[in-house]
Amino acid sequence: MTTYEDDRFNAQKDKMVQHKDKIVSELKSGVDDAEGFLRAAASSTGEKAAELREKATAALKRASDSLSDLQATVVEKGRDAAIMTDDYVHENPWQAIGIGAAIGFLVGVVVARR
Repeated sequence: MTTYEDDRFNAQKDKMVQHKDKIVSELKSGVDDAEGFLRAAASSTGEKAAELREKATAALKRASDSLSDLQATVVEKGRDAAIMTDDYVHENPWQAIGIGAAIGFLVGVVVARR
């Protein structure tokens, strides 16, 4: 890989880590909120309990949306990694063959030991 590609890869990796951390934080917050609302609803009755259950449902929906965002990000980054791998293999076919052979050899050694 060239320096430009390394820089691009590292920038994408940093961006993905920041995005993942943000989504995980939002997810934890949503789940914590939902748990709190459900605990409060368990000790409440009537209109107050219904209101707390609605808040818990909304918090869980936000958490679900955060998970959907994370899934979309992972799929997008996986696609980017596949494209970068494809580009690398086309630019360096003999190195790719060597890497594949080495991995195949190591897998064969591990399987033969069992």
